[in-house]
Amino acid sequence: MSRLAPEPEGATATADAPAAPPSARAAEIVEALREELGDGFVEHHYSARDAWVRVTAGAWAEAARVCKARLGLSYFCFLSAIDWMQADLGGEELWDPEAEPSPGPGDGPGRWVTGLAGGSTRFQVVARLYDVERHVGVTLKADAGDASPRVESWVPVFRGAEWHEREAWEMYGIEFEGHPGLRHLYLPGAFEGHPLRKDFPLLAREVKPWPGLVNVEGLPGEDEPTESGEAEE
Repeated sequence: MSRLAPEPEGATATADAPAAPPSARAAEIVEALREELGDGFVEHHYSARDAWVRVTAGAWAEAARVCKARLGLSYFCFLSAIDWMQADLGGEELWDPEAEPSPGPGDGPGRWVTGLAGGSTRFQVVARLYDVERHVGVTLKADAGDASPRVESWVPVFRGAEWHEREAWEMYGIEFEGHPGLRHLYLPGAFEGHPLRKDFPLLAREVKPWPGLVNVEGLPGEDEPTESGEAEE
């Protein structure tokens, strides 16, 4: 694992990066980002075929500019977000629409497992760029914050990031400063909340009997079942 500046207090460590990068070009990309971003470069990780680089939220937009203008990573693949909060799936209680979300045991900043290149906040943004001529890519990620996650928009650099950022804003509540128009992409305009946050109340996350196993209605013309499960004659 390599980093230029000390990681923020409470960050979760990841597995050590392999000693050798997957290719010489991948190593060049990582070192160029380290040089250009300075303290904005936090950490990197090499996997078998890829390089992951984590930058600060303040360096997020600059990382995109460096990758496109200097490193030839001109193909924008995707941008999304991650909520590292633990989802509590245990227990016997049925869904209560009045209940307030509560963190699971051992949950909280500094205790989340935050994947390759680590992390120190609940929310992260992640994006992938690719060099179509030299066939090498890099995955970038940044800590976006906990209560009010935000980073600078990539739209001025990669126009295709426009709807990706709208989706991340809609589903995770990530604010993208400088975006030309954050508005709902999938949900009704008056919808409140962010469905992909781990603390958003979803029936699918509650422990309750599958409704298809009880109160089964017969097809038209079928006899009603008795309590024993046999049809009356």
